[in-house]
Amino acid sequence: MTPYARRGVHGQTVELLARRILGGEIAEGATLDLVALQSELDVSLTALRESLKVLAAKGMVDARQRRGTFVRPRAEWNLLDADVLRWQFEGASTSESDQALLHNLAEVRSIIEPAAVRLAAQRRTDADLAALDGALDAMGEQGNGAAHAVEADLAFHRALLAATHNELLERMEMVIESGLAHRDRIVHSAPHSEDPVPAHRAVLDAVRDQDPQAAEAAMRALLDQAGRDLDRLGDAEEGSPADSAQDSEETEGSRSQ
Repeated sequence: MTPYARRGVHGQTVELLARRILGGEIAEGATLDLVALQSELDVSLTALRESLKVLAAKGMVDARQRRGTFVRPRAEWNLLDADVLRWQFEGASTSESDQALLHNLAEVRSIIEPAAVRLAAQRRTDADLAALDGALDAMGEQGNGAAHAVEADLAFHRALLAATHNELLERMEMVIESGLAHRDRIVHSAPHSEDPVPAHRAVLDAVRDQDPQAAEAAMRALLDQAGRDLDRLGDAEEGSPADSAQDSEETEGSRSQ
């Protein structure tokens, strides 16, 4: 899905307001000062209202007589909307918020993907296998950078959901993709992560063999590897050079006292 920011002034306004709301800069329940926003963002009132209609459709804002336009409680936001998911992951600015979002994603994947891959093993076509082979080949290409690795991984999981030939499961791509892309960017940009190809190949081999049980087991092993990669990154952050340097300074300071 093309980010709204690429859709001109209207799209940029949608993205900016959404990120302010999701980041807490505009709090739940707050009433928006449209005149002030119009002046600050240098947009027409019509463009601003159209942008707010987009956010209203996603459950983030509402408008009432005498109260004006206000931010709705988070419990009423459409958190499974592809744009809302993307804004959340792109706006995560602290390790704590990152970990919470990624933990939620891991739980969702552990529910959806093992069951989906069982169906894929039973229903896959030659075209599905070709798409999976192509994604795996791209994943194995070296030296193309993290962005290429991320897209290859997304293509593989997208093809798996498509191989279920269940329209609702295919649409779960919208739920998984934004978070998976964010997780992949973190993992593939870090050194010493596990090679993802063997785990993905095991899934593909089981799907090719039309073995649902083996496919599910291989997918669970892949998800376990994904969890280890994130745990390793979390451990690395806790023991980062900056932290070590700070600890050393504190130790030296205590010695001098």
